[in-house]
Amino acid sequence: MRDVSDEISTLRRRHAEAATYLRVDELRARRPQLETEASRPDLWDDPERARKVTGELASVTDDLDLYDALGGRIDDTETLAELAREEHDDSVAAEIEDALAELAGDFAALELRSLFTGEHDERDAICEVQSGEGGADAQDWANMLLRMYLRWAERRGLDVELDEVSAGSEAGISSATFMVKGRHAYGLLRSEHGVHRLVRISPFNAQGKRQTAFAALKVTPFLEDVPDIEVDEKDLRIDTYRSSGAGGQHVNVTDSAVRITHLPTGVVTSCQNERSQHQNKDRAMQILKAKLAELERQKREDELATIRGEQRSVGFGSQIRSYVLQPYQMVKDLRSEHETGNVDSVLDGSIDQFMEAFLRWQRAESLGS
Repeated sequence: MRDVSDEISTLRRRHAEAATYLRVDELRARRPQLETEASRPDLWDDPERARKVTGELASVTDDLDLYDALGGRIDDTETLAELAREEHDDSVAAEIEDALAELAGDFAALELRSLFTGEHDERDAICEVQSGEGGADAQDWANMLLRMYLRWAERRGLDVELDEVSAGSEAGISSATFMVKGRHAYGLLRSEHGVHRLVRISPFNAQGKRQTAFAALKVTPFLEDVPDIEVDEKDLRIDTYRSSGAGGQHVNVTDSAVRITHLPTGVVTSCQNERSQHQNKDRAMQILKAKLAELERQKREDELATIRGEQRSVGFGSQIRSYVLQPYQMVKDLRSEHETGNVDSVLDGSIDQFMEAFLRWQRAESLGS
């Protein structure tokens, strides 16, 4: 059986590095404090505080359990390899190789955590898809992007709430708002913020010509509690309307849909997925406050590039990524330069590779500046 001591040493180094970016020592000190708070009989007298405590405790416990389990698996694999070498037993060679490969894969996934450096990377994400230049193709492309992100969230086990969908005038959708809920949802999706370009033979062109279409994804961290944002009712225009569009079973077809316009800034939010007009209004207000908080951060700290990325028109020359279906097949990110020829897989939600490439590119850019 071959010597695997080098692989074991590499895994131990990666495990030690994980202790740093997971902040294991801090988590071990924090866990008993959280457990004490979580066990207080009056915890749920303040539901908001209770949710924060139990949520943080769950995250801390998950990280520590994962870190300890990885260390235990390295120990088990090393022990098995040493016994096999001492006894010249090749029968477990395949088992050891599988264990090493699985550990390497698990560390690769875990190391993505070290790339989450943003203040809000652990939060849920408010996402808006908007069609841009390209007519019917752009509206169809916006619908394709919406499906791609919904499939991606499903693959990762993240929860999605589809808040509003506006049907396109000719096909697809003109816009959609949805929330992705789960740990690091914003940290992952902020890499997708920007304009996406599609090149294909247009199904809406009788001559079968190639068509270029654009759609954008806007991503904002969801802040449940925004105490510094006060909204004056006089600054709001609140419209109610009948739900419609491509939401299918996700959208209530009633007159309960709500659209809120913040007149001083022009920020618009809407929701049509809740059971009542009151609930739709509350959700739209939550999203509005999160967006206004984002604007305030940009104004105060000039975080446009680091929090949400550069804002551009949804058209030629502004894209962050190109999806080419004709005359060849390729998806290429114009920032990280990561690319793949498997377009169908990407459009079906396999976009983690682009997210990780962006985060690595962003870290390299920050280190080089």
